[in-house]
Amino acid sequence: MSAEEKIALIDSVEKALDSIRPHLAVDGGNIEVVDITDDLNVMIKWLGNCESCSMSAMTMRAGIEQTIKSKIPQINGVMAINGLNAAT
Repeated sequence: MSAEEKIALIDSVEKALDSIRPHLAVDGGNIEVVDITDDLNVMIKWLGNCESCSMSAMTMRAGIEQTIKSKIPQINGVMAINGLNAAT
C-alpha cells in the first residue's frame, strides 16, 4: 500500500471512529489510530479511562471493530497496542 493510500485509509477509519468517540468520552475515554498494517489491521491506542477499562475487549469487538469494518470492509481487524487487552 502506498503512503497516499495509507493516509486515505487512516482518514476513513478516523471518520468511522467519530461515531464512537462520543460514547467513549462519556466514560472519560477516547481512541487514537496509531497505524494500519500492510495486512490491513488497524492498530489503536486506548486513551483516558479506556486504557484501564475491563470492558475494553467488548468495546473493541462489538463497537470499534464492527463500526470500522461496516464502513471499510477491506479492514481485517483491529488491535490495541496498550490497555488490558493489548496485542503484544
